[in-house]
Amino acid sequence: MNGIALTMRALHQGEQALTERLTVIAARHTREHEVRHVTRDLARWSIEHGRRLAETGRHYGLRLEAPSAAPSESSTDDRHHVAEVVGRTSEPLPELLRDLRELHLGAAGNSLHWVMLGQAAQASKDTRLLDVVSFCHPRTLRQMHWSNTMIKNLSPQLLTVGDEQNA
Repeated sequence: MNGIALTMRALHQGEQALTERLTVIAARHTREHEVRHVTRDLARWSIEHGRRLAETGRHYGLRLEAPSAAPSESSTDDRHHVAEVVGRTSEPLPELLRDLRELHLGAAGNSLHWVMLGQAAQASKDTRLLDVVSFCHPRTLRQMHWSNTMIKNLSPQLLTVGDEQNA
């Protein structure tokens, strides 16, 4: 298996992991309406990225599983219920920052894979791969930008809760 195929496989796994992470975040933070709705949209993007990688991967002899449709409302609600049962929602504010951090790091890892594939596509003049990278990578950058912006906006509020009372 060549380097492009290995990178595509790693990226496909990264997009699947990001989809799962986004779905869990949406389920865990239902009271944060922006988080819930945006993470669902971002999960759909990662699903689309996985589909495009699976289609393009065939050209490289890869058999990548095309992701199914976005998780349903009921599966998201089920995950939220599980999170409540195991106690993960008892302190939602620090957990939200942790979840956004993990989301950002996952998207950053995927972005690096997109960059590598883009460079390889340009070097090998592979327009099929370059088209996929050109479509998907900007969306991954927006996933990173959104998570970074949310962290910047929420950190002052969430990290200083209780500090004001102690002052």
